[in-house]
Formats: sequence, C-alpha cells, structure tokens
Amino acid sequence: MRSTPAGSAPRVEDLTVRARIRDTAIRMVASEGLQVPLRAIAAEAGVSAALILHHYGSRAGLMAACDAAVVEVMGETKSEVLMPGGGASALMIQLSQIEGYAPVVGYVLRCLQAGGSFARQLVDALVEETESYLADAVDAGMVSPSQAPEQRARLLVEQALGGMLVAIATDGTPSIDELPGWFRRYSGRILTPALELYTVPLLTDPSLLEAYASSQTPTSPTVPMTDRSEAPATPTSGEESPHV
Repeated sequence: MRSTPAGSAPRVEDLTVRARIRDTAIRMVASEGLQVPLRAIAAEAGVSAALILHHYGSRAGLMAACDAAVVEVMGETKSEVLMPGGGASALMIQLSQIEGYAPVVGYVLRCLQAGGSFARQLVDALVEETESYLADAVDAGMVSPSQAPEQRARLLVEQALGGMLVAIATDGTPSIDELPGWFRRYSGRILTPALELYTVPLLTDPSLLEAYASSQTPTSPTVPMTDRSEAPATPTSGEESPHV
C-alpha cells in the first residue's frame, strides 16, 4: 500500500488498519511486555511487519501511538470512574472492571514496570489530577489541608502505583483476562487499612511533624498542626494567616 500523498486525507481502510495495528500492539504489550516482537504484533493483527512500518515508520512510532491512545483513554474515562479520594489506584482498579479496558490497564502496568518517558508522563498526569481533586475536597471540608499539596499528591500516587507494582511482583503479572479478578482481590486487601490510614491519624502525637516543619527554611510554607477534627485556627492580631 502506498503512503498517503501529502495534504490528502488517508483512506478509510488505512485508518481501520492503523487502529487495528495500534490496538493489537496495546494488547500484546499488556500480555507479553514492551519487548514483544514487531513480527508477533503483525501476525496477531493479520498484517505484515512492513505494513506496520508503512503506517508508523518504526517500532518507536508505533509505541508512541500506543502511548498517546492510552493517555487519551484514561483522560476520557477518569472523570467517570475517579471517585473523590480514590486516586490512581481507584482509576486503575475501576478501569480494569470495564469491559474492553483491561488491555489499557495492562499496558500501563507494563510501562510503569519498565520506566521511561511514558511512565513519567503518566505519573505526572495522575499527580496533577490528584492534587486538583484533593484541593476540591479541602475546599469542601472533606480532606485536611496540606503544608505541601503537590508533594502530598505525588506521595499518594507513588504509594498507590508502587503498592500495585509490588503486589504484582510478588503475585506474578496477571494476564489480561485475569486482571479484573486480580484487581478485585487487591482492592479488597487494601481497602480497610487504606481507609483507616487516611481517616485515623497513624501518629497520635503531631510533635514529630511540628519539629520537622520548624526546622525547614523560612521560605517553606508551614501549617500549624491540629487534630483532624478541628478547623484551622483563626489567626490573632499581628499574626499572618497560615499558608495551605
């Protein structure tokens, strides 16, 4: 098949084949890992390796298209499946239960295991989303304010994704068909301790945090620590309002 001339629209069959190749690659990476051979992807898609190169130019071009498609899917669905406070693990768990989305979740897990630019892009996007809905939850009085909102969001994302990767490393990487069941078992295992950790202070004495906060540079914003059930104190005359 010839390349589409510059400035003209691609033929419908080209679009269909491109999408089939890309979606097959996502499934194959989810099943076999990022090193799955191009010829294996071609065979599964029912095309030749040369046709893949015709459409995507190189293996790297195909992987870039897969990355973009996965980011688009997660962006389109996160507003539907993310519950306030659910975070990255909630997105992954709930996506895995939606018919047809298991390959996307499997692809993400493989990329996180491998690291690289797409893993960084994904984590940064999840951190941004987490910080945003935590800010909304703070405004609604559902979540305590933080001395370091972005760092807190990043910690939550890294804990959520890291916990899943450790569980997969010890349980063994589930197949695409096994992902929904694996995530149900995983979420059942972590739900109680996670809710406990986020609603009941792990440390009963805030002095450790207060001592650390007081040791930081004057430019570092700090928030006086109070019991989580208490509202932030109103500053007295002559005092500056605490940054949150």
